[in-house]
Amino acid sequence: MSNIQELMSLKDRVSVITGGGAGLGLQMATGLAEAGSNIVICSRKVEKCEVAAQELEKLGVQVLALPCDASQEDDIEKLKDAVMDKFGRVDVLVNNAGRAWFAAPEDTPLEKWKYVMDLNITGTFLCSQIFGRIMIEQQRGKIINIASVSGLRGKNPKVHNALSYNTSKGAVVNMTRDLAVKWAPHNINVNAIAPGFFLASRNQGRFEERKEQILGEIPLHRPGGPDDLKGPVVFLASDASDFVTGAILSVDGGVTAW
Repeated sequence: MSNIQELMSLKDRVSVITGGGAGLGLQMATGLAEAGSNIVICSRKVEKCEVAAQELEKLGVQVLALPCDASQEDDIEKLKDAVMDKFGRVDVLVNNAGRAWFAAPEDTPLEKWKYVMDLNITGTFLCSQIFGRIMIEQQRGKIINIASVSGLRGKNPKVHNALSYNTSKGAVVNMTRDLAVKWAPHNINVNAIAPGFFLASRNQGRFEERKEQILGEIPLHRPGGPDDLKGPVVFLASDASDFVTGAILSVDGGVTAW
């Protein structure tokens, strides 16, 4: 029997976080590093990852910052090769890279629909497939998909009018459940975190414009903060969640509770 400190420790493990150079991805990368994991962060804007890596290294872990468009198979293969060359293993994959397009359904261009789907759905699949092959060989791994409460229910268009994003995150939810079943025989846990509204630089303006409407839908009456995803991601990445797979963990201030 292990104690809780041992169960939650990620010492010497290797975690890959797509879209990990800023925002929620960086928050989760920080939490994983604080728990002892070595970190690989990647995005199309590698400069942000390189800046973030300098801060993460101060936590006493090894950090690799790499360029990667998570919707492109070749980029993911190169990412995988770099991770294996550096560490020789991968324990945790956080499929965080994503994008949104805000428009009424009747005004959403097809190209923007595909723009969202290519990364949010296809990118999540490709990263899971490519890194999952390594986990199958290892007979162990943790995949954590980043879904959204917007993928669990219809959304008030006055607050969040983004059908393509909401649809893509709904697909991520069921991809998580089905992949959990398919890869359970390989001792791979596949779960998802469904964040609610988190305040970030990219949505600061929208928050100020619709503050009362947004907060009015959150029972805790505040947006997600800079530490609110650390605990959930470390739990799902650690041995403490070894009997948890196919779960969707809402981190939303209570939005899905009513």
